[in-house]
Amino acid sequence: MDLISKYFPNLTQEQEQQFEMLGPLYTDWNAKINVISRKDIGNLYEHHVLHSLAIAKVIRFRADTTVMDLGTGGGFPGIPLAILFPDVRFHLVDSIGKKIRVATEVSQALGLQNVTLSHTRAEEEKQMFDFVVSRAVMPLADIVKIVRKNINKESHNAYPNGLICLKGGELQNEIFSFRNVADIVPIDDFFEGDYFKGKKVVFVPIKK
Repeated sequence: MDLISKYFPNLTQEQEQQFEMLGPLYTDWNAKINVISRKDIGNLYEHHVLHSLAIAKVIRFRADTTVMDLGTGGGFPGIPLAILFPDVRFHLVDSIGKKIRVATEVSQALGLQNVTLSHTRAEEEKQMFDFVVSRAVMPLADIVKIVRKNINKESHNAYPNGLICLKGGELQNEIFSFRNVADIVPIDDFFEGDYFKGKKVVFVPIKK
């Protein structure tokens, strides 16, 4: 939890409590339904919570923004972002039922009123959103193809509406077709630690 408050010092008391609850909640649920590698659960706050919040260092979502988390797994990046942005509506989507169950139980235990969840494939999601966020390992072009139908035309944030992905490794080939429009921000520009070296936040505007 100290890791979160180090980079986000202006949290309310409620937000601090919600972030503190993530550790025991995920440890408990992960013992029942494996959504995080058991070797990695001890690194929950750095590898999953803080990593998710890298998006918030790139864009501050305005109130009433709508965001879909594609391939949320156990709730990342959607749940940490929903804690940080209580006035933003998040819709978490995953095709694997047991993962959505964990994300549902965690969000309910936290009392998050700004989160909805759906056990569905993103291709079948019909709702419209300002942004889609994802930690999914799917290539960027494939994600853009899937979510283009879900992006609202009207923008009201500093960034135009589009896709925001957490990516690692060599991205040159993956972003080639987006090279003139994509924004790529190294996460180690604002978070310390070896884990974040080579990891990036990638933003791709999606126009209708």
